[in-house]
Amino acid sequence: MRKAFISPTKYVQGENELLNLGFYVKSFGESALVIGNPGDIERVQDKLDKTAEHFGITLHLADFGGEATREEVNRLKKLAKEKGTDIIVGLGGGKAIDTSKTVANGHNLIVCPTIAATDAPTSHSAVLYTKDHHFDEYAYFIQSPSVVLMDTTVIAQAPARFLISGMGDSLATYYEARATRRSNSNVNAGLPNGYHTGDTAPAKGTIASITLARACYETVMENGYNAKIACDNNVVTPALENIIEANTLLSGLGFESGGLAAAHAIYNGLTVLDGPHNYFHGEQVAFTTFVQLILEDAPNDEVEALLDFSLSVGLPVSLADLDVAEVKYEEILKVAEKACIPEESIHAMPFEVTPESVAQAIIAADVIGRDYKKRKSVK
Repeated sequence: MRKAFISPTKYVQGENELLNLGFYVKSFGESALVIGNPGDIERVQDKLDKTAEHFGITLHLADFGGEATREEVNRLKKLAKEKGTDIIVGLGGGKAIDTSKTVANGHNLIVCPTIAATDAPTSHSAVLYTKDHHFDEYAYFIQSPSVVLMDTTVIAQAPARFLISGMGDSLATYYEARATRRSNSNVNAGLPNGYHTGDTAPAKGTIASITLARACYETVMENGYNAKIACDNNVVTPALENIIEANTLLSGLGFESGGLAAAHAIYNGLTVLDGPHNYFHGEQVAFTTFVQLILEDAPNDEVEALLDFSLSVGLPVSLADLDVAEVKYEEILKVAEKACIPEESIHAMPFEVTPESVAQAIIAADVIGRDYKKRKSVK
């Protein structure tokens, strides 16, 4: 049996860690192209200036155009070549980081998230879009980023909604890795450079990946509420540090080397509805993780633990929480059909899945979530 595990070469997090960015740039050369949203660059400009001066490096700042397109990638590749930079630095949120990954193309790359909203920073993949914001393709690279650098002080200053969304994404990691392991399905870590949507590489998950996925779940459940309070007040506490690590490192390694299943496939299906577009990735995944538990008939205590946690931090537990006021079977079936296309991860579930069974699980989860929330609010 072929197994695969992939991770960044180095992961480091700490207060004011961006001040050490120059140290990591210096290990690759003398200059870097820093790609980020103008607002994110402005937020950390002082730290960038200080680390460049202290370590004697040059940081060329490049404003990200706002969408991770092929055109933007080519523009920034050309700029990096003109500047003669030794390494790419991706600064900010998901699309800026995905663009930076594609510019680096599996070579020297430092990722510096300014929020902890998803588990994508550690991965060896990126999502590209068209100029009119439609999905274009997935890109996979030969290796993960060279360094993932998390400045907890910067992340604590961001709105707590980003952190909470990251928890929603992290909640799926263990349940999807567990399903993938039970079905002996392949994982993304086996995909080499040049593979795109629809291609497969036969690699199964490792003991390490399911262990990390389980640790991710336990860390989020234990620390999530206190981390939310810390972020609400822009302070760094041990709970916040634990959640930053869970959202980014544990979930990132867990999903990529442990596998995806129903939760993320149903998230992709939700794109046919209008309401969920108003919500972050992790907020939607929190609900679709609940749907996965209903689909697989998980024990009631497991379901209620997920619902209790979601309500405690403000994550959605129903379609109503995602601005879907009226649930029509015909529309939900379209969601399920998109979630069940042949190349989707939902087929990693350890039993046969059909659009009809998924649609019914979505409707059941919606009703259960609404009722549970109502009963908890009465108490």
